[in-house]
Amino acid sequence: MPSPDVTPPSQGGQVAAELVPGAEDGGTLSARGEWVLDNVEQLNARVDALASGAGKLDASGITRLDASGALLLERLLCHTGQDAAGAGLSGQWRVLFEAVDTACDDTRAPAPVYEPPWRQILGRIGRATVEVAQSTRELLGFLGITVHRLGRTVLQPRRFRFTSTVHHMEATGLDAVPLLILLSSLVGAVVAYLGATVLRDFGAELFVIDLVTFAFVREFGVLLAAILLAGRTSSAFCAQIGMMKLREEIDAIRTLGLDEIEVLVLPRLVALLITLPLLAFIATLSGLFGGFVVSVVSLDITPSMFLDRLEQTITLRHYLVGMIKAPIFAVVIALIGCMEGLRVSGTAQSVGEHTTTAVVRSLTMVIILDAIAAIFFMEIGW
Repeated sequence: MPSPDVTPPSQGGQVAAELVPGAEDGGTLSARGEWVLDNVEQLNARVDALASGAGKLDASGITRLDASGALLLERLLCHTGQDAAGAGLSGQWRVLFEAVDTACDDTRAPAPVYEPPWRQILGRIGRATVEVAQSTRELLGFLGITVHRLGRTVLQPRRFRFTSTVHHMEATGLDAVPLLILLSSLVGAVVAYLGATVLRDFGAELFVIDLVTFAFVREFGVLLAAILLAGRTSSAFCAQIGMMKLREEIDAIRTLGLDEIEVLVLPRLVALLITLPLLAFIATLSGLFGGFVVSVVSLDITPSMFLDRLEQTITLRHYLVGMIKAPIFAVVIALIGCMEGLRVSGTAQSVGEHTTTAVVRSLTMVIILDAIAAIFFMEIGW
């Protein structure tokens, strides 16, 4: 089918702009003349008609080029697979063409290089390892700054923000008590049921009391409280500070000559240092209560028998093993939540991303530290 006959305008007998098939090779197109806005309409028709069958383009005949002409030229080169130099485009127009080509975001991407699955897996492990190392270094640096500000506040108590600390104690501690009691009681009941299922075969149902006591006094009491605060409080800290940063309130704090660590981080850290041990104690009592209910209702263990066995089992050493981890968990949760909040930048989407990161990192760190502590205390015979 013949191509549309679009006659280019002539100026003084010279063709202003044209795109014609080569005389010897029909797949080679020759672009000549002034590829500018005045000629775009008729050139666009020629490009539509000839581009699909083009195998090669000769652009050495172009004597003038603007952005509109460069856009048409870029469409032709996409079909032929050439670059501007390969098509013979004059060097004086090449910079303009490359700028238009980049702006169109239509550059030809290099062919993807195939990587075997084992290399992809190793690459992901390596990137994850580097990311963990960088995050740990940032957390240690943030811990150092916070300890420095805390020491300065201890030496100058007037710098401490008591009202803000009490507010965060209420928000992070008092408001979390009902949910913590519910969760701990249910977990205590589940532990008692599971223990009874196993011990019943040996006629040792009475040792369910020992199981529940050891589990909650040494591990579950402080762990459940820390997990609840890692999911609830760490995200709240990150979102609060992140939104303050988006509203430029932190810049205003610095403009007033105040330190954001003293104003925002220390009250939250001190609040968690006070509330987490208290919440761990409440969680321990709630878990023991759950085990007590199951033992009395389902295992035919009398209340006096449960309390006598509990008194024989529980010791101060087991209680200290559990409670000594509470301040460590409080520091980790508070610092990660505040640090991720201060790293927020840009948009509200950044707040969501860093909030998710704060929760994941807090939970991960709490579980890792609890596992390390459990192994350590077991190895030293506590």
